[in-house]
Amino acid sequence: METIAMPAINLAVIMPEILLSCIAMVLLLVNVFVPGNNKAYLGYLSIIGLAVTAASVVGGWGPSVSAFNGSVVQDNFATFFKVIFLVSAGLAILIADRYMAQEECNQGELYPLILFSTVGMMLMAAGTDLMVIFLGLELLSICLYVLAGFNRNRLQSNEAGLKYFLLGSFSTGFLLYGMALTYGATGSTKIHAISAFVMGNPGVANNTFFVVGMLLMATGFAFKIAAAPFHMWTPDVYEGAPTPITAFMSAGPKAAGFAAFIRVMIFAFPMLRVEWGNLLWVLAVLTMTVGNIIALSQDNVKRMLAYSSIAHAGYALVGFAAVNAEGAAGILFYMLSYAFMNIGAFAVLVLITKKGESNGNVQDLAGFGHKKPLLALVLSIFLFSLAGMPPTAGFIGKFYLFSAAIKAGYVWLAVIGVLNSAASLYYYLRVMVFMYMKDPSEDFEWAGATPAVAVCLLVAVGATLVLGMVPGTVLELAQKAVQF
Repeated sequence: METIAMPAINLAVIMPEILLSCIAMVLLLVNVFVPGNNKAYLGYLSIIGLAVTAASVVGGWGPSVSAFNGSVVQDNFATFFKVIFLVSAGLAILIADRYMAQEECNQGELYPLILFSTVGMMLMAAGTDLMVIFLGLELLSICLYVLAGFNRNRLQSNEAGLKYFLLGSFSTGFLLYGMALTYGATGSTKIHAISAFVMGNPGVANNTFFVVGMLLMATGFAFKIAAAPFHMWTPDVYEGAPTPITAFMSAGPKAAGFAAFIRVMIFAFPMLRVEWGNLLWVLAVLTMTVGNIIALSQDNVKRMLAYSSIAHAGYALVGFAAVNAEGAAGILFYMLSYAFMNIGAFAVLVLITKKGESNGNVQDLAGFGHKKPLLALVLSIFLFSLAGMPPTAGFIGKFYLFSAAIKAGYVWLAVIGVLNSAASLYYYLRVMVFMYMKDPSEDFEWAGATPAVAVCLLVAVGATLVLGMVPGTVLELAQKAVQF
């Protein structure tokens, strides 16, 4: 009888995911068995759980270790992205209680759902098997579908959840079909096995199944990072979802999409780097331009930030299209910076908006700088960073991405990126014009920061400025993370 060899199981590789999953399940039970309508304590327990998980993640920095027969890896690339996910989840949880209490929808399930979605993101970053990446993506997506429609008292939130579910399921079909075709052409779902097959069989690059599989997977990932023309879901979902969830979705899941996208394209399709590099060139230009042009005409601040997030995905794609170590490191640094500055901007928005988000337009910010000067200053810092102005993290991130494109010979791509960044100044400065140069029509007496939101703003502002003025250490870590 033939002996079946069982693969070695190394739970240490997925210990952060195990920890966070257990914490999320404990929070679900606590929510059920501990009476009371005030669930704010679950948010603080979630922060503690994220801190414990972060300690486990950081402990994995060092030599690469794989497990489960090469399906999951613990390497610096995954570790860096996991830190981004945990930061995004932590900041979003800090601002969630204030908003959810105001909207009277502060159910305890919110916090475990954010933690489970973070587990999905971590699996996407650590997965070296297409099936593991897909499972992580589905865990993330299912949680986000519920979170987008979490405010059941608001019609726009219900609509956001339904739209995201329908379009997300459709895009998942593309991704899964692409994985199936790739498996059919190469005989494996493991990224390194696919790469080895391609290197040993150069003719597979002319295989229709193989090429179509790559394109379908790229389409699925492009949807997750909200790249044009697969961005149509973003404005409606971001506008309708609860603001803390919008903040979370704009940073964490976008970074997870890039993590899986980079790992799959660089390792599974090395012989087609020139072809998919040119494809990403076009995708980057289209994404930057569409996001910025449509954002120019938006009055609703959340919708404007939604189109802005599309443009920022385009900036990150500039580094991806460069197909070099500088570009990949630039994406890691930019995703971390973007998490701080974008979630910070949404945190201020949480404090400004009334119940039902009835005052979410740019015009409603008239005189905010005079009535709440400190909050207006904080928001201005985030907007300047999103626009790529020094001395903020946004400037360093864009500089690094565009420099990588120039080094790779994509000078015009960098020029288009700079022009798009300059165009974005209009809609960011427009917000500041209303805050500082218009007469106030409100007292904004409700715009007071709770301790949790204050901590979020303090961390976000500090990180945005520190990463902009002394980025050396984080840039060095990002460079080490992409030394595959």
